[in-house]
Amino acid sequence: MLTPGSAAPEMVLEDTAGHTVRLPDGHAVLLYFMRSTTCPMCNRHVRDLVESGDRFTAAGVRVLIAVPEDRETAAAWKARRGIPYPVVTAAGTPHALVGLSRKVFGSMQQSGTVLVDARGVVRHAHGATLPTSSYDRQGIAAAVESLRTTT
Repeated sequence: MLTPGSAAPEMVLEDTAGHTVRLPDGHAVLLYFMRSTTCPMCNRHVRDLVESGDRFTAAGVRVLIAVPEDRETAAAWKARRGIPYPVVTAAGTPHALVGLSRKVFGSMQQSGTVLVDARGVVRHAHGATLPTSSYDRQGIAAAVESLRTTT
């Protein structure tokens, strides 16, 4: 898993429309890595991110939702849930790009969040095997607020 203060790795992702998304890209980005689109807890976390959208916009933070499924599955989930954020996938999984692996004999995809600032520095990184522990709302809020006070 990435550590705060480290440089973000170069990531090449694909959104649900098939467009390439490269990070870092000179903008602050919060990536939420879902365990799967069928995970009820991950879906609850995404709802919280959507409800907090104004806070992210005010801080100049772009939100991306990363899923381990293929692009077609991701697109169907995004449309069904009305997700306003880009949903991204990657060859393999986007999770592997930040060190969120599969645990418990490879049966459980880790989930978590990574906030990268406009300079490509990791400002927040949190991951967990159990989805109930993967979303650090207070840590995200503190990291987003720190962007506002340092830019």
